[in-house]
Amino acid sequence: MSHKIVSLLPAATEIVCALGLEASLVGRSHECDYPESITHLPICSEANFPDGLSSADIDVKVKEILADALSVYTVKREVIKELSPDVVITQAQCEVCAVSLTEVEQALENYLDKQAQIISLQPNSLDDIFNDIKTVAEALNVKEAGERLLEDLNERVDIIRHKLKFMENKPTVACVEWLEPMMISGNWIPELVSIAGGTPILAQPGKHSPYVSWDNIRESDPEVILLMPCGFSIERTMREINILLEQPGFGELKAVKNNRIYIADGNQYFNRPGPRIVDSVEILAEILHPKQFAFGYEGDGWIKFAL
Repeated sequence: MSHKIVSLLPAATEIVCALGLEASLVGRSHECDYPESITHLPICSEANFPDGLSSADIDVKVKEILADALSVYTVKREVIKELSPDVVITQAQCEVCAVSLTEVEQALENYLDKQAQIISLQPNSLDDIFNDIKTVAEALNVKEAGERLLEDLNERVDIIRHKLKFMENKPTVACVEWLEPMMISGNWIPELVSIAGGTPILAQPGKHSPYVSWDNIRESDPEVILLMPCGFSIERTMREINILLEQPGFGELKAVKNNRIYIADGNQYFNRPGPRIVDSVEILAEILHPKQFAFGYEGDGWIKFAL
């Protein structure tokens, strides 16, 4: 039996497509943009704040919306009703990242003429991401495709682990998830850094991304700084790079002196807990250990910032 699937999460859309079920997708979120072949699908959600805001303004706006107990995103009920899906995939991990489970439940309550299955993903670690892939595969009756996909992803991670098994040089890495106010990437990111032969600082694996002060960064003096703001492309991050460059003592940092400031596409890679999270490990491996790894992401997935 084929499903009619609405995905309200970019990572879920990528999981569905990687499982060979792209043809079953009937609707997507306003942020689902990969693979490109799904961008013609009807959009089932929208953001409750305007485009083009600065990092600081986005932060303020999101906090205001959440303080009023309103959602950062809205589900387009009429569109979903018309599409009449039997499976809707969303997440309960972060109210700021995508349409929340509560939003979806409220939108679907007494709304569809049939009972739709809601699959909610809530990853905090790499294992959680892989388990979510398994959950989606089983729920959509493509268990074997799920097993094949996970085997491939695990193999790619193992190649990196194996190559770095005896590597002693593990530079300290600050992964910046937001520029103003400053946040360091938590959840699965510290784990990815460790796999790729780095030492993550200022955030705990499996825990939400913490706000940090510039003093925290100066004191920890990372050897590598990687900017990967949530939802930002490399170009979008470049527009706000001065926030970092103008911090007191920026030029004194080890990462700056050693010319090791990088910008990655957080939107396409690191912030998406789907199959391309393994691309993110490969990107980190390339950045941290260029002599050992060249997967070909430079220029597209990440750039070295020319100081």
